[in-house]
This record gives sequence, C-alpha cells and structure tokens, in this order.
Amino acid sequence: MFERFTHDARAAVTYAEAQAQVDGADHVGTERVLLGMTIEPSSVAARALAELGVDRDRVVAAVRALPSDSIDAEALAGLGIDLEAVRTSAERTFGEGALDDLAPRAGRRRKPLAHVPFDPSSKKLLELALREAIRVRHNRIDSGHLLLAVTRMPDCGAYRALWDTGVSAEAVRGAVERVWAAAA
Repeated sequence: MFERFTHDARAAVTYAEAQAQVDGADHVGTERVLLGMTIEPSSVAARALAELGVDRDRVVAAVRALPSDSIDAEALAGLGIDLEAVRTSAERTFGEGALDDLAPRAGRRRKPLAHVPFDPSSKKLLELALREAIRVRHNRIDSGHLLLAVTRMPDCGAYRALWDTGVSAEAVRGAVERVWAAAA
C-alpha cells in the first residue's frame, strides 16, 4: 500500500514515526500522523485545513492538549519549556531534523533509532485512507485521504485534536474535495 502514497502522504507517515522516536514513544499514534499531515504547507491536508482557518500551530496546540502517553508537554510548559519552540529553534539554527540525529559522544557509536510500531488506530487510519482513495477513484493516496480517514475515526486522538480546532468532519471533507478540484 505504501507504494501508492504520494510524497506528502509519505512525509506525514515518516514524520509521525520519526517524532515518535524522538519523543521516546512506544508506538505511533494517530495524533502524530495528523501532525505529519501539516508538516508540509503545500500538502493537500495542510491546504485544506488552512482553507478552514486551521494552521499547523493550532493543530500542534490541539495535539498537545490531548492526554500524553510519553513526554508530558503540559507539565514542561508549566515550567516554561515549550517543546515545539525548542525543536523549531534547534532546526532553525542547526537544520531540519537536528534533534533527530544527535551526534555520538567521542569514540562511541550512536545507537540507531529503533522502529516504532504504529498502534492499531494508526494502522486503521492508513487502511481507511486507502478506502477513501478507492471511494473517490484515485490511484494514489495523498495527505487528503489521510485527513478524510481521520474524520471517520471519532475515537482516535487525531479526531479529538481536529475537533478541538473547531472544524467538523463535513467541513474537512468539503475542504479536501475543493483542494483536489483546484489541483485538477
């Protein structure tokens, strides 16, 4: 199925796994996939959300507000530490992914990051994205299909975060379809 993913869908999934690794999480949740959908401003999902007045910062804030399963971003924020601001600053100074590939100490080999499995909800999200592509008769799966899949999963973290930004499933569906129509 991954071979049918466009660049923006691959970027979303790759980002989700890399972020889970950096966070030390034991799985990739749907909320990380949602964040990955917004990493490239030109992606179908990011453009659809922008049309609805939802930018990456709002998505990040909504995801942060979810109960955490790894680093407690809210607790760190209470201490004045904004994890996303730290990451942004480090990437601005040292380049994208600077925190993802920390240099080994002198003479030591860096332990490669382990694969982080997708949890059942994230696997279902990917399956539903395929179904969305089939439903609209697309031969490829882009981030728009991933976003539509989120709207069909009301029990997942990504759906809750999306809902907390103030958009409805119907509004998201319409925005994705308009982005596709504009690109045709």
